[in-house]
Amino acid sequence: MADRDVVGLGNAIVDVLVHADDAFLEGHGLTKGAMTLVDAGEAERLYGLLSDTVECSGGSAANTTVGLASLGGRAAYIGKVRDDALGAVFTRDIRAAGVAFASTPATDGPATARCLVLVSPDAQRTMQTFLGASASLAPADVDAETVRSAAITYLEGYLWDPPPAKEAFLKAAGLAHDAGRLVALSLSDSFCVDRHRKEFRDLVENHIDILFANEDEIVSLYEATGFDAAVAQLKGRCRWAALTRGPSGCVVLHEDDVVEVPAEPVDQVVDTTGAGDLFAAGFLHGLTRGADAALCGRLGGIAAAEVISHFGARPQRDLRQLASVLL
Repeated sequence: MADRDVVGLGNAIVDVLVHADDAFLEGHGLTKGAMTLVDAGEAERLYGLLSDTVECSGGSAANTTVGLASLGGRAAYIGKVRDDALGAVFTRDIRAAGVAFASTPATDGPATARCLVLVSPDAQRTMQTFLGASASLAPADVDAETVRSAAITYLEGYLWDPPPAKEAFLKAAGLAHDAGRLVALSLSDSFCVDRHRKEFRDLVENHIDILFANEDEIVSLYEATGFDAAVAQLKGRCRWAALTRGPSGCVVLHEDDVVEVPAEPVDQVVDTTGAGDLFAAGFLHGLTRGADAALCGRLGGIAAAEVISHFGARPQRDLRQLASVLL
């Protein structure tokens, strides 16, 4: 039996959340709904234009591990921060959430990564990300024992942008498979898929057991005419695939089965930041407990519904209590 349910590898980022209207996005040439990488100068410039910001630890795979811990799962995280104030914030938050985090902070180089998350009135989020220290995650940072001891190694597609992190990604996947464990991938963002389509297709077909994607990402991956066409191309390429469709719920592919799961009800959608991350947390929690496709999808939906009902990408209510009706 694995010592842990899931270890996540990702860009260790502190989110800076702020409300912004469409006029601000258009006025500064920002692509609504996308994640765009920016340098330190542009990050500082944008921060200087905004007020009433809320700082909280983020990062896609980190959010997933925090969600897993909230559900009662045993989670660990590997990511790179700098020994600065934001690095201390990230470390404190993830450990306080119950996630094992033993990565050594960098003592020189770029500052801890931060992501400016501009939340529009329609709850869409537009992200401007300075990768900073997180981009220096390298194979040496991947603790082999941590990976081998986890039932599932969960990787975020964003890691494919910086070359050292890409190497760390491949090392972790290799260690997991050598230990007879499963490897999961989140495609992260349709623009990320556009940048790495050919490599992502190869990963899905040859290295990934569990794939997470939203509708836009999976359509982009296969350059399909629509969602159904993308699903047809994906069938049989990995063991599990969980495809989210916002208010339309999700579609889970497993072996020959295609299971549609309706979305969980939400009184008011406040901020969609972290919806996919928390869906993955619920789904993986179900999977590590032997749940079937429909139940895994429901658990993902419950976790996602909680996080989109408030500002920020991490749960504010005890997910274990919310999911107890199903488990």
